[in-house]
Amino acid sequence: MGRAFEFRKERKFKRWAKMAVQFTRIGKEIVMAVKDNGPSPDTNSRLRTAIQNAKAVNMPKHTVEAAIKRASNKDENGYEEFVYEGYAQHGVAILIETATDNTNRTVANIRSYFNKTGGTLGKTGSLDFIFSRKSVFRFVPGDKDLEELEFELIDAGLEELYLEADEEGNEIAVVQTAFEDFGKMQKALEDIGVEMKSAKLERISLSTIPVTEEQAADVFKLIDKLEEDDDVQAVYHNMAE
Repeated sequence: MGRAFEFRKERKFKRWAKMAVQFTRIGKEIVMAVKDNGPSPDTNSRLRTAIQNAKAVNMPKHTVEAAIKRASNKDENGYEEFVYEGYAQHGVAILIETATDNTNRTVANIRSYFNKTGGTLGKTGSLDFIFSRKSVFRFVPGDKDLEELEFELIDAGLEELYLEADEEGNEIAVVQTAFEDFGKMQKALEDIGVEMKSAKLERISLSTIPVTEEQAADVFKLIDKLEEDDDVQAVYHNMAE
């Protein structure tokens, strides 16, 4: 099936192996949500979103409840959120979102990953012209009429509604809207009974850069190192598919 297939297969196995890292990231999101607006998902939309995302990666219920209980303790430290930006090899832009209790450790680690893989860490805001922050919701479309759904969601700020395949090849509907319309769209989807697989604020690349398979492998050396770091919440790039 060729090197491309083997490369994709290797990437999939690596993603499966990172499930514990996903749990850590969502656990941090739960802590930050509780620290911001309390332990009740009924009145805390950020926490409700984090719980939805926990379900999407099969995070055990008792683990979610333990994170909420831990965060409710006033003596429990929270996390600070920082964004780092830079370039990997071949001119590929990289944006990293972090949540940390030790900024010195985090920035030192991230700088070392860039240095070791031939990249360059830049200044905050240097990639604003490449990435735009969007609200992105994913769900299994089932028997929903997407044209009708698109009409229903216009008032909630819908920008795009399209289909994509998940890692197992299943069809997933994706709703995209502006960053500031996250809460409004979340409520609109809940009101019409959509059971979301995930609801996130993501960085969407406004322009992409073409790379060869070999160049992509070089860039993923950096991305893999970043994604393995416990302080990193998300990594975005602008490589063309």
